[in-house]
Amino acid sequence: MEDKRKNKRLEMQGEILIKEVGGVEDGELAQIEITDCSRDGLGFTTDRALTIGSNYETNLTLWNKDKIHVFLQITRANKDGDIFHYGGIFIGMPDSDRMRIRVYETVEDELRNKNN
Repeated sequence: MEDKRKNKRLEMQGEILIKEVGGVEDGELAQIEITDCSRDGLGFTTDRALTIGSNYETNLTLWNKDKIHVFLQITRANKDGDIFHYGGIFIGMPDSDRMRIRVYETVEDELRNKNN
């Protein structure tokens, strides 16, 4: 099947802060397994229930251990046993962070081509 995605998907690590954005509670950090990431958003799994349409703070860790702090709006969800699969879009991500993801894409492509 042909991949019709607008942007390349990347693998990286991350965590999500489970709290209402702007809320008074401290919230709780939860690890997420990022299944794909692009300049526009990401897909991930976790054992925590999140709300579609809600915004969450997220920290993404790039291959060089650099972190990107972003806000993510959950746009889709499904459950498989005890694991939730989510998709979300980045909200208000600065162009500088989008460029960091673009650089990550380029480095990953070069490493993949070098190993082939």
